[in-house]
Amino acid sequence: MKWPLPARIPRTVVVPVALIGTLALAGLVLGRIYADDLLFRLVAGAAIGSVGAGLATRRLPSWSAAPVSVVLLALYTAVSLKVAAGHAGSATPFPSMVRDALVNGIPRLLTAMIPVESTPDTVIVPVIATWLAGLAAAEVGVRARRVLLGMVTPVLLYAGALYVVGPNEGAAVGPTLGFAALVVAALAVSAGSPVPEGTDGVVRARALGGAAAGLVAVLGLAVAVGPWISGQVASTPVDPRRYVEPPRVDNLDESPLNRISGWMLAPKQRLFGYQPETVPAGKGKTVKVRLAVLSDYDGVTWKVGGVYRNAGRVLPGQPALPGAESSEVRARITIDGLAGRLLPAVATPTALSGARVAYDAGTGTLIRPEGAAGGLTYTVTSRVRTPDLNMLPTAQSPSGEPVKRFLTVGPGVPETVERLAAHLADGNGGAYDRALAIQDFLAEHYRETADAPSGHAYPNLGYFLFGPRGQGGQEGTSEQFAASFALLARLTGLPSRVVVGFDAPAAGGEVTGGNAIAWPEVLFDDLGWVAFDPMPTTDDPTPVEQDFTPRPTTPPTTPPRQKASSDTPAPSVSAVAAPAGTAGGVPAGVVAGGTSGSLLVLLVITALVVVRLRRGQRSRRLYDGSPDQRITGAWLEFTDALRLAGQPVPDHLSATELAEYAARPPAPRPGGLLRRAAPRPVAAEPAGPVGVPERPTDPLPALDELVDALNTVGFAPGAADAGQADRAGAQALAYAAALRERRSWWRKLWWTVHPGPLRWHR
Repeated sequence: MKWPLPARIPRTVVVPVALIGTLALAGLVLGRIYADDLLFRLVAGAAIGSVGAGLATRRLPSWSAAPVSVVLLALYTAVSLKVAAGHAGSATPFPSMVRDALVNGIPRLLTAMIPVESTPDTVIVPVIATWLAGLAAAEVGVRARRVLLGMVTPVLLYAGALYVVGPNEGAAVGPTLGFAALVVAALAVSAGSPVPEGTDGVVRARALGGAAAGLVAVLGLAVAVGPWISGQVASTPVDPRRYVEPPRVDNLDESPLNRISGWMLAPKQRLFGYQPETVPAGKGKTVKVRLAVLSDYDGVTWKVGGVYRNAGRVLPGQPALPGAESSEVRARITIDGLAGRLLPAVATPTALSGARVAYDAGTGTLIRPEGAAGGLTYTVTSRVRTPDLNMLPTAQSPSGEPVKRFLTVGPGVPETVERLAAHLADGNGGAYDRALAIQDFLAEHYRETADAPSGHAYPNLGYFLFGPRGQGGQEGTSEQFAASFALLARLTGLPSRVVVGFDAPAAGGEVTGGNAIAWPEVLFDDLGWVAFDPMPTTDDPTPVEQDFTPRPTTPPTTPPRQKASSDTPAPSVSAVAAPAGTAGGVPAGVVAGGTSGSLLVLLVITALVVVRLRRGQRSRRLYDGSPDQRITGAWLEFTDALRLAGQPVPDHLSATELAEYAARPPAPRPGGLLRRAAPRPVAAEPAGPVGVPERPTDPLPALDELVDALNTVGFAPGAADAGQADRAGAQALAYAAALRERRSWWRKLWWTVHPGPLRWHR
């Protein structure tokens, strides 16, 4: 017997509406990582179409519902792809576009840059999945009237949307509550349906028993799974993108720094055309167009090391910098002879049209997965940020795990390069001071040569820095200048990287091989990456040997004595003594002497006060407090000694690694300059590096007791005893004393009166 009509209407209406609503909410959740609402509109249309097709065919035989729905799915998918292609401005032929979307839809969705642009290949999977989920839900929930089973596919679709979003958006609290409300409404309507009249009592009992069993099962599931679900609320979801291999550069683009020499040998080769549509005010005759950012160095090659994600026309923005000026540059670039996948652009791109690209948000660089073919034209909009350079002298560089890759160098750094880095860092405690010292050193001592061979491995850089002039040493292209700067910067504790790009004409024109250039960048707190220019400033640079060899002191010349003439009368005593005084007032000599004496006394008093305060500080650190406090104080004395020696203290190193690092302190510079060791005859060997002294052979005191004690404090607080504290303090003092003895006499004096330790650890 049929149910009364008024009782059947709510079920017929509420259940399909609930199914459509749950499917549309899945599209709403997924659409949070898209750049616009087109995906949500297409998914909502698929939900309405699939459930509506199920309602329209519910009176037909069950075997005919699926074929009809699949035909409608094909038509709706074609329309959706056409709409998405028009929205994205794609000119790809429709058959090729459909084939590409079907084949690459899933990997491109999982490798796309967020926010994801609604393109055919990023909308096809959600649209098809929604239609199929709606088809199954309508067949089970509407035709078979199994609402609980019919809600399974919308639940799976909603869970899949949450999984794809992952940690890239916040918790979807509102949509989830709405989803649960729709499910409850559909279940309530189906459960509240009256039992047909005349139903046997046994059937009624079975129905009630089934409902009771279902309720018990739901409650049991809630009790069993509820605690686990509540525990997952505060956890970070897994990002499925980490399981998918993103687009990568090929071997040609892995280290484009190697291509600098080839471009320099063909300076007239046309690589690409640069035509700006907007030019930022106040710029020079050229603008730097970036091709690649090289962040990883293993001692052999500087590599890109970027993670590229398929991107649409809108690219993610960069974090704002305090006080930085920002301007927009839009340019049209036409590729000509530039090979590879990397695409040139002014830093940092924010939008691009005319080409399908993949984007690395960490470096702001672009690649075209299918390669940069000749004739490719695209328009890129960039946001150029100019940091407040007045903040540079006091800016510090970050350290620790976030910038570890920008401080890492490959094993086997040549000892001569390490000593040169220590020499440049000695006396330059500020991050900017060290970077400026490296820049000035390279600019003043080396020559740029277009035909220099390519190479930036340790042997190449060692010969570039110290090789004999006239035999290929001390000259190179921007490849060697930038690579040497970045290596020396990392050895002095500065996060650095190498950028390969071009000096393009600001007004537009051809960019040729002769415009290729590499430059280094250093990372500063609140300023971001700042470019430096270590290229030569003169055509006649100072030889390295000249600065590192002590200049002979020329004895003062004594003017020839003139024979006193017997005709010249000797000056009288009164004539000689007359200028010694003035008629009235305090003599100028007395005033100058008194002022100098007062300043000297003030400096002496200040120095004595600093010495007294530092002794008190040392005493409190090493002898006052608990053993843990004394061990911590000994470690501070050790790190202060390194800083007083001009050797930076990298924060990302562990105690054991820092002790090994401290075992190679910078060599002393007698008289303030590194001196070259006496020449030794070498048979059948190339000329070695010059200008760097031999490292002192006496080893520094061990630091094992200090390291063990500090690890005890860090991993077992309260377990250290007084004996450990005494031994740690003794080693710290012995190391500091040995390090101080390697200084020149005036640096020993400055070590004693330096006020830095009084404020470094406040």
